[in-house]
Amino acid sequence: MRATVSLDDDLLRTAEEYSGLTERSALIRAALKSLIAREAGRRLLALAGTAPNIEDVRRLRVDEE
Repeated sequence: MRATVSLDDDLLRTAEEYSGLTERSALIRAALKSLIAREAGRRLLALAGTAPNIEDVRRLRVDEE
């Protein structure tokens, strides 16, 4: 999907320095993956204790691309 976005130059420069990624699309992809992982963790944490009788679920590891 193509999109036109306006990004803060300083924010973009800092992200490039921290990540080592210089390709804009790779940097934005990494940022979105990081945001999704963080928010998924928050949602999971919010569920804590809401289903005390649930059986344990086998966890799968997601490999980094």
